[in-house]
Amino acid sequence: MINESSFNINLEESIREHWRMSSLSDYDNITLKYSDVAEEIAKLHILFRETGIKKGDKIAICGSNMSRWAVCFLATLTYGAVAVPILHDFHPEQIHQLVTHCDARLLFVSDRIWRKLDAKQMPGLDGIVQINDYALLSSNNKKLENAATNLNRLFGAEYPDNFSAGDIKYHQDKPEELAIINYTSGTTSNPKGVMIPYRSLVGNVICADNLMTTNAKAGDSILSMLPMAHTFGMSFEFLYEFVKGIHVHFLTRVPTPTILLKALKDIRPVCLVCVPLIIEKVVRKAVMKKLEDPKMRLLLKTPIIGRKLKKRICDGIKEAFGGNYYEVVIGGAALNQEVEALLHDIGFNYTVGYGATECAPLIACQDWQTFRQGSCGRCVAGMELKVDSHNPHDIPGEILVRGRNLMLGYYKNPDATNQAIVDGWYHTGDLGVVDRQGNVFIKGRIKNLLLSSNGQNIYPEEIEDKLQNLPLVHECIVIQRADKLYGLVYPDIEEVKRRKLKTADINAIMEENRKTVNAQLPAYEQLAGIGIRSEEFQKTPKRSIKRYLYT
Repeated sequence: MINESSFNINLEESIREHWRMSSLSDYDNITLKYSDVAEEIAKLHILFRETGIKKGDKIAICGSNMSRWAVCFLATLTYGAVAVPILHDFHPEQIHQLVTHCDARLLFVSDRIWRKLDAKQMPGLDGIVQINDYALLSSNNKKLENAATNLNRLFGAEYPDNFSAGDIKYHQDKPEELAIINYTSGTTSNPKGVMIPYRSLVGNVICADNLMTTNAKAGDSILSMLPMAHTFGMSFEFLYEFVKGIHVHFLTRVPTPTILLKALKDIRPVCLVCVPLIIEKVVRKAVMKKLEDPKMRLLLKTPIIGRKLKKRICDGIKEAFGGNYYEVVIGGAALNQEVEALLHDIGFNYTVGYGATECAPLIACQDWQTFRQGSCGRCVAGMELKVDSHNPHDIPGEILVRGRNLMLGYYKNPDATNQAIVDGWYHTGDLGVVDRQGNVFIKGRIKNLLLSSNGQNIYPEEIEDKLQNLPLVHECIVIQRADKLYGLVYPDIEEVKRRKLKTADINAIMEENRKTVNAQLPAYEQLAGIGIRSEEFQKTPKRSIKRYLYT
């Protein structure tokens, strides 16, 4: 049972219960047992105390996923300090600004990121500590320097009879107490510091537990690929697993198809959490190209042979993802409709969730067996959801939510907080409808909504979804110039090279794509042209295109 009154009690109980079990691993490298994690947490608590860190002080963490990133994070929460995860993909100047903005006293940083930073740009810090081995990189505090130099001696003096599970006693948090400041990844604007309370962490762990029910148990494994500085990865590839005794394997490297497929085969995760980009790449490359064969399409329509072929395709995808998972949870962006239709048709056990950093992140999700195609599930336990529309079943309106997972507000930004939360309801900025069974269907973002010359609402995401399926389109967005719509496309470079296409060939294919997509659209959504980009769109760490840079 998840303890709802204190998040840290769940951490204490999990460490004691799973003391001798494997907890955190860097793929193909070190493994820490729960006992090892507890011992390292205890050492960092000594470091904090000796430095003069108090409960409520801010500790920033910036680095790619690894086991000791997780240890630094857990040590911060269990001490009673506030963790500030900072995405390692942020520009160095932005990291300097965020560390200063959040009033951090310590910064844990990976060696790769440290090489790009300048300690003088973060004068409020007591010091900077390397995540990999807790080595002191920079200091403005003599007490910190002394503690870092003598940490093992101080630890031995505090626990002369060896450290044991009985020595664990963590900060007893309160539901409304601030646990994390999480800076949004900036899809439509500059990052804001989302203040996440402990009740939100508990709420998301409960949601994950409800989703997995009895299909995940202590000793199972999961592969962590999403950045833990983003709430999706943090909650569903780390915190839930740590509380349940599930062994977390951090990929620690760029998830190229070769590396990813090998890791999935080796680890055989009990659940797979991913963004649509990963699923779509596998399905397009491994399945959809084969289905372009007319003979294959004909066989799929044959009742008996078709069923067998679909099962074989489904089993092949499942085996590629490790062959041991209960379901694939997809979130962070919209899943392409054509890809989803194929997954649904072959009986693939997937589900799509909906969330926001402001809810750390979960708002809606559903078990794959009751999940409705095209939706993103139903509102989760502890949350309420409504659509601001006079006919929420048929006419899109803004999605509003409130409840246990909701943030406290934006750090040092009361104006933004008051705009986002009105009468207790968080205004998500997403447009959608809800059917009579409570399934949520997202139509797009309010900020992305376009208006035709005759006043018709245009959801660019729906046009992009169709364009994305056409030849040579790797990624795309739809923009508006005056009263005309245009597609911006970054082509599939691998396919361009394979077919030895020239610029004129690419232009001709894109013109055919324009005609094809226009044939599927009403007059007010017609594309006037397609612009071809020579480089990928800039993206957030969850692989969403930063639209505001192009629109």
